[in-house]
This record gives sequence, C-alpha cells and structure tokens, in this order.
Amino acid sequence: MRHARRDTEKGPRTVWEEWEELKTTAAERRSARMRLNQLPADQGGTGAPAGKLRSDKAAWSKAGEGVGSLRKDISGALAQLEDGQKSLGKDSGCLSAAAQRDVHDSWERCVKGVSARCDALAGLFEKVGNDQMRTDEAIEAEIAELKVQYADTPAVGGQTGGR
Repeated sequence: MRHARRDTEKGPRTVWEEWEELKTTAAERRSARMRLNQLPADQGGTGAPAGKLRSDKAAWSKAGEGVGSLRKDISGALAQLEDGQKSLGKDSGCLSAAAQRDVHDSWERCVKGVSARCDALAGLFEKVGNDQMRTDEAIEAEIAELKVQYADTPAVGGQTGGR
C-alpha cells in the first residue's frame, strides 16, 4: 500500500510519519500544561501513610460554596418557571393548558428536589472543610444517608429504548 508523501525540509514523509510527529508534539504540549497537584519528587512525603489521599479543607469549603451557588441558580430557574406558569391561569378549560400544568408541577417537584440535594451536599462539604467531620467513615456515612434520602425514582412516561 502506498502512502501519500509530503515534501519538507527533511525530505518526503509519509502521512503516517507526519501523524506520529503530530501525536508526539501534542503529547509534549499536553504534558507541559498538565501538572498534578503534588509535591516535587525531591521534597518527600507529608507524613501521611503511603497510598492515602489527603484533602485540603479549603477545597471542601470551596466545593460547598460551589454547590450552594448552584442552589441559588436553581431557585432562580424555579422562579422563572413559576412566572411562566402564571400566564396560563388556573382553569382555562384547555386540554393543552391542563397538560402544561401537569408538566409544570412535575418540573417544580424535580427542581425543588435538586435544590434540596444541593443544599444537603453544600452543608456536608462545608462541614468537612470546617473540620466538623474529621474521619473518612463519618463522611462516608453522611454521603450514604444522602444517597438514601435523595434516591432517584424511576423515569415515568416517554418511550423506552426497546420499542
């Protein structure tokens, strides 16, 4: 099989040679930009047991603030949803308006549920960041409780993938 060649200062190259060069260049750029949050090899460890992940209290607090800000955004979306619903009125007698009210009620429950999840997660993250929860076991137990409290319900309506 013959491959197309490109002439360069170095002479003709195959497409595959050029492809390998492009991949190498991209990998070099990516490794130069990507730096993991770790100590340089010559500084040694921090006293933590090998293989254990250490977390930063500030990172937990920042995560809590971020999730809390999502809750504010969700509350704004809920307010817009309610404003849009007001124009339909209560009992217009129109079937499409009644269907739209049902959809609105469903979305309202969903948005309120997401808001409550955000509130609970923000509180958990902030507790961890403020050292109010100090052990991995306490954090895992709190997350497990949230998973049970906010378990997703099966999807309702719509078409299934098997049809």
